[in-house]
Amino acid sequence: MRIGFGFDSHRFDPSRPCILGGVTIPDTPGLAAFSDGDALAHAVTDAVLGAAGLGDIGRHFPPGDERWRGADSMGLLRTAVGMARDAGYGIGNVDVTLVCERPRIDVVADRIRSSLAGALQVTPQQVSVKGKTSEGMGWEGRGEGIAVHAVILLVPASPRGPS
Repeated sequence: MRIGFGFDSHRFDPSRPCILGGVTIPDTPGLAAFSDGDALAHAVTDAVLGAAGLGDIGRHFPPGDERWRGADSMGLLRTAVGMARDAGYGIGNVDVTLVCERPRIDVVADRIRSSLAGALQVTPQQVSVKGKTSEGMGWEGRGEGIAVHAVILLVPASPRGPS
């Protein structure tokens, strides 16, 4: 078994849609980024790559490389999951914590869970998504953006039978 930790944060950018875990969140400004700004997908991607010993998101999808401008971050996550599988690992479970004053994560957590489960090729029961505030402290508490922490457990992949 291998454990990976991922982190990402982005400031709000009202000119963009807010996307978290592949889910568009209404009535919330988006996040400034080179890709689509999905900080949750970025943190989970980093956790997957780190646990598999494959580096980090910036190594595989460097910001500034025009191939990744506006990229679908859930697509990057699916690619990272495939890389982990090629390295002999499957997903045991993932636990994600978003630190933000907005949006309220509890009202979208189940949708995000389902979306993440699909990208990770696991059941929703293997995915936890929760939101916390920083009680008004720091940049998250001032409502300037979102920080995401993700931890993942990789397990040896089951051998695949003949296709």
